[in-house]
Amino acid sequence: MWLATPTSSIPARWLEWHPTWQGPLEGPMYHKACILPHLGVIHQFLQVALDSPHQDSSPRTEGTLHQEEIHHPECHLTLGPAVNPSMPSYSGSTGPAVTPVTHGNRGTITDAPGFDPLKDAEVLRKAMKGFGTDEQAIIDCLGSRSNKQRQQIILSFKTAYGKDLIKDLKSELSGNFERTILAMMKTPVMFDAYEIKEAIKGVGTDENCLIEILASRSNAHIQELSRVYKAEYKKTLEEAIKSDTSGHFQRLLVSLAQGNRDESTNVDMSAVQRDVQELYAAGENRLGTDESKFNAILCARSRAHLGAVFSEYQRMCNRDIESSISREMSGDLEKGMLAVVKCLKNTPAFFAERLHNAMKGAGTKDRTLIRIMVSRSEVDLLDIRAEYKRMYGRSLYSDITGDTSGDYRKILLKLCGGND
Repeated sequence: MWLATPTSSIPARWLEWHPTWQGPLEGPMYHKACILPHLGVIHQFLQVALDSPHQDSSPRTEGTLHQEEIHHPECHLTLGPAVNPSMPSYSGSTGPAVTPVTHGNRGTITDAPGFDPLKDAEVLRKAMKGFGTDEQAIIDCLGSRSNKQRQQIILSFKTAYGKDLIKDLKSELSGNFERTILAMMKTPVMFDAYEIKEAIKGVGTDENCLIEILASRSNAHIQELSRVYKAEYKKTLEEAIKSDTSGHFQRLLVSLAQGNRDESTNVDMSAVQRDVQELYAAGENRLGTDESKFNAILCARSRAHLGAVFSEYQRMCNRDIESSISREMSGDLEKGMLAVVKCLKNTPAFFAERLHNAMKGAGTKDRTLIRIMVSRSEVDLLDIRAEYKRMYGRSLYSDITGDTSGDYRKILLKLCGGND
């Protein structure tokens, strides 16, 4: 049953949840009060709803709270009846539920104002002409332009000088500085295709690269990636994956490579509860693990749906889904499944962890460092910086400074965009 609560009985301490809240018990606070009995189910969604005040035009009846919803630009949750926390089956409510959090453009690199591709082509030509190379001029120019603008510079360079800018850059630069600049000159999809090709060619496979790219990109990006990969390398992305992987790990990558995750923003709580039970039955509640069930749920369900699944799974099983995956799986499959979950829960935190692992200890995983700094620079690098500082107590900028040197350090710091 839904709880009807007189407004006067709401404890005053709940008013302290949102320090900016002022006014009578209506709108946001009206909503929060009614969901207290269900706090365990929707803890993570409530945190989102608390982050900012909002407007709600729905009529309210003074003195009584009826069935309510959280309304928020980034969260829409309908709560069903309280469920029994024990594992046996139970019924749930059906309704629109969760819209995933979207940050918009949170990159450190944006379109440069007053952009003139011919002028930039001239700057680059001058930087590479004659004896020696003016690396700083290259960093200042290309590090301050968006990827779209860099593509225009490539065309203008050839138009003005009849030469290939990429070939000139290759001939003038070297080492990780060259690798970073060349990565910046590829379109995002072409860069991913190149990285996957490099990850599976030759002896050994960079499984972490495959996992990182396929677990974190959008449906549209992966579908375009598949098209570009086939056109560029005369082999489908799926064929490439199958040629270099095997078993359940291969199935996970092939599933992700379809770019076919449900994109619905509505959540059916009865379906959430059903998936939680199936995940529990496939792992914690049996001898051995039904990996295919984890694969089917984690690769096909929507981000909004899985957010609710992860929250409910932790409430019912007293451990998070990551702990269960680590207990039930190992090796590349474990890493792959964990990456999918982490990307769905908090993509910037996933990349912050990847960056930290690339720089910690002896040596630097430069390929990973370059790939993430370049590929996220126009997407969510500001959020990654914030997560990095929160998780490790140091800024990404300072760790890059301490782990790299020379022009390579300068271009990475340019992409980083500032110290936190």
